[in-house]
Amino acid sequence: MAAQKKSVVVTGGASGIGLGITRSFAEQGAHVSVLDVNPEGAQIVKGLSSEFPNATFSFTKADISNWDGLATVFEQIYREQGRIDVVMANAGISKEPRLIVDEDAPSKPPLHTLEVNLIGTIYTVKLAIHYMRKNPVVNGATAPSKGSIICTASNAGLYAFAVAPLYAASKFGVVGLVRSLARQLEKEAIQINALAPAVLETNIAPDKALFKTMILTPMSTLTRGVQQLVSDPSLTGQIAEIHGESVTLREPTPYVDEDTGTNIETFWSLGYA
Repeated sequence: MAAQKKSVVVTGGASGIGLGITRSFAEQGAHVSVLDVNPEGAQIVKGLSSEFPNATFSFTKADISNWDGLATVFEQIYREQGRIDVVMANAGISKEPRLIVDEDAPSKPPLHTLEVNLIGTIYTVKLAIHYMRKNPVVNGATAPSKGSIICTASNAGLYAFAVAPLYAASKFGVVGLVRSLARQLEKEAIQINALAPAVLETNIAPDKALFKTMILTPMSTLTRGVQQLVSDPSLTGQIAEIHGESVTLREPTPYVDEDTGTNIETFWSLGYA
């Protein structure tokens, strides 16, 4: 096992934050399975193969909001690699429909943002769990581990984000998913954490001029946060806020009173709600 390359899956791994994550694992000589809808993805990954000769890559065009297609891709990756060690559930979009509109009759709001950012992330996490459970346990210094799942949320999943409430709802959902799954997955020796980046200059924004007015966080801070979460199997259920030069692990909301804490813990001990 010591000589085997780490098998890493990165959704949205051929552009933006995902490409930065892909590069960071490539620097470590991993095998990176890149999933993306980017039409230039195959060419980008081909270029990475020359840049990182100690790493290996595969590229598959995949829409994470399509369960059947995504399940097929994961099955292929597992069949070819024999294991999946890290899954970066990163793919996302920021197309924001307006909810407040002057119209004679209310129109159904398009929910593609939620379908990709939240439902697609749930699909990715579900598949990651399925294949990581097949891995043998590695007994590390801090905790046993079968694998690590990291979801890309946003600091718009921590703070009110008035300009894009549906995007915010999708990212708040990712934060809730990660925190709520962590205790169950800890019993399976699988980590799940999330990144909550501030503003990084990527292609997710509709207008590059936006970045001229923003205080930007470097990609190096984000990739450092990823490696911090992956390298310490005792970290699970964490939301790593990525801001400036800092990676801050955000504490969950404290119980408002003892009764609420008792009820939530009772749900956990009962095993159902």
